[in-house]
Amino acid sequence: MNRNKLTKRFLLLSAALTMALGQSAFAGETVALNLDDAMLRAFQTNPTVSIAQYELDSARASYNAARQSRGISITASHTTQRKGNDDAHQDTTGLWTKGIGNTHANGLTASLPIFTGGKLKGTIKQAKANYQYNEVGVQRTYNEMRSTVTDGYFNMLQADNIQKLSAESVTRLEDHLKNVQAQYDVGVVAKVDVLRSQVELANAKQTLIQAENAYQVAEANMNKIVGLPMDTNLKLDNLLVYNAYDKNMDDCLAYAADHRPELMQAKYGVDAAKGALLVARSGHMPQVAASATQQWYDSNWPGDENGNWGVGVNVSLNVFDTGVTLSKIHGAEADLKKAEETYRNTVDSVNLDVRSNYLGLREAEKRISTTKLAVEQADEDYRIAQLRYMSGVGTNTDVLDAQVALTQAKTNYTKALYDYNTSKTALETSIGVPMENPVTAVKAQAAKTAEAVKATEEAAK
Repeated sequence: MNRNKLTKRFLLLSAALTMALGQSAFAGETVALNLDDAMLRAFQTNPTVSIAQYELDSARASYNAARQSRGISITASHTTQRKGNDDAHQDTTGLWTKGIGNTHANGLTASLPIFTGGKLKGTIKQAKANYQYNEVGVQRTYNEMRSTVTDGYFNMLQADNIQKLSAESVTRLEDHLKNVQAQYDVGVVAKVDVLRSQVELANAKQTLIQAENAYQVAEANMNKIVGLPMDTNLKLDNLLVYNAYDKNMDDCLAYAADHRPELMQAKYGVDAAKGALLVARSGHMPQVAASATQQWYDSNWPGDENGNWGVGVNVSLNVFDTGVTLSKIHGAEADLKKAEETYRNTVDSVNLDVRSNYLGLREAEKRISTTKLAVEQADEDYRIAQLRYMSGVGTNTDVLDAQVALTQAKTNYTKALYDYNTSKTALETSIGVPMENPVTAVKAQAAKTAEAVKATEEAAK
């Protein structure tokens, strides 16, 4: 790849990143989006992604703090005090005095835990499990964001298609009404045919109004998901197509067992509960710590005279606390059993979720083929009904019924495509197919291209 091509590629990537991440849409503007663009915008602007990352940062800090608590801690102290006796007394010189004066003291204390009876170990285990829980939580948020964006995207596509089908129905009925009116004007058909056609047209227009409203709501929802102004006009690529899914039920269940974030989080919940139990049990164990102190005191500020030091070992043991520690242990044991049961319940819920989404996918897949055939048959039936009516053989009711059947068949086909695509996304989410943050991927690609451009420029010098 020559220098010009590298430079061009870098500029294109930079422009794409800027346009995708920037909030460039103004009220009423039309924005063209494909699914990748929508995903990129959502990951950049939706607060749930940032919240998950902040929760991970907080858990990481807590984990680091727990690990670092095994080391030496040093505290410094300073005390300034003015004091004296309540009653006067004679000092060594025979003068009466209340001994009023100042005292300034400074100290340094170093402490190192030697034995905590499992308290430190349990605290670290808890913090680590919580960190791992939130680490998986970030991936879970990414997966759920993919599902949110995809569902919103397909929901808008379906609403658009339903809106178009409703408009087609209105157009067909308007054309049919013209034919009926023309035949009525020459006395071929009765007035009842005109009236019935007018009623069906009015009903179709009402359905169109509802479909247009549903589309506007779906568009506003999509704008919210991708962080655009609510009244932005979106132009989406039509992805309501059928692409075969090749995994079987057993493959999906096996994959979910290893990749579903909720399962991993439930496991870490058990680990955290075990750590909490260690902390609770440490209340019945001795606490041993080594300490070293250095102190100074003086009547003059800052009190840095008269130093003394000391080193030693501090041992403490809870002998009696009216059952507080025992109650904490019983509570921690109950929490551990709860976490274990939660994990077992999560396994069952995940399996049910995978099965439901897989069966829903296959059911929608079957409906695609049957509804597609129904559209062809309904279209032919409507054509024949029209010809028969215009020839004076068929009835107006036959045409109207055929029109309704055609609209319903096309609507069923659209819904089958929608259900199939959303079921596929739901299935991928339920088995835990990992979603990469597209913002990170685009930035990494831009950085890689920039490095290539720089290397090419340096080689050309």
